[in-house]
Amino acid sequence: MLRVGLTGGLGSGKSTVAGFLRDLGAEVIESDELGRTLMEPGQQVHAEIVSAFGPDVVNADGRLNRSRLAELAFQGNRIHELNAIVHPSVIAAQQLWMNEIFERDPAAVAVVESALIFEVERDARARGDKDSILADWRRRITRLVVVTAPDEVKIARYVDRIFQSGDGGGAYASREAAEADARRRLGQQIPDAEKVALTDYVIENTGDKSALKDKTVALWQQLKAESNNFASKLSLE
Repeated sequence: MLRVGLTGGLGSGKSTVAGFLRDLGAEVIESDELGRTLMEPGQQVHAEIVSAFGPDVVNADGRLNRSRLAELAFQGNRIHELNAIVHPSVIAAQQLWMNEIFERDPAAVAVVESALIFEVERDARARGDKDSILADWRRRITRLVVVTAPDEVKIARYVDRIFQSGDGGGAYASREAAEADARRRLGQQIPDAEKVALTDYVIENTGDKSALKDKTVALWQQLKAESNNFASKLSLE
């Protein structure tokens, strides 16, 4: 019964690691995907975002204009306001998911992939919220894994992914614009060096995908062994 937080900055490769872990047998939930679900019309999070950011962030079909919302949040220095709306509901949904997993399998390894595990805690404490679950990730996570890479590598990966996606860069007019946005986003995130000091496991993603997979397999073996130990202890109580 192991609750694992998997984090890493933009372009670090954490989503690739999450995919490898899922293939190896881990239960994985992606915070970005969960957040998108909670931001659909009819959800409380959707209503709170529209109330805070205005009707300009709503498309004709009622769904949020995510590009416009991101522009207001990052360029308008309102990302903390957006996160304060979204994160409590996301974390509550993650907890329900983990509880369901462990009811079925006490030896499961449940992985929450999230870019902002540390930042959620930082922002909650900055708001003076020191007692809620947002302010202490150790209350909801047993082990923390961080995927690291140099910032320039992260930025290059992000830009390459955007311009190889088939839509010509989407909302970005040029690679330079995408790079500038990546730097803004990284500027909102806590540096890897600070995260590593508080992390149980570190995966340095500076090589190719094969090397990253090998590192993930080694990590999985450690996580699975820990989870089995937890389950064994529980059975003796």
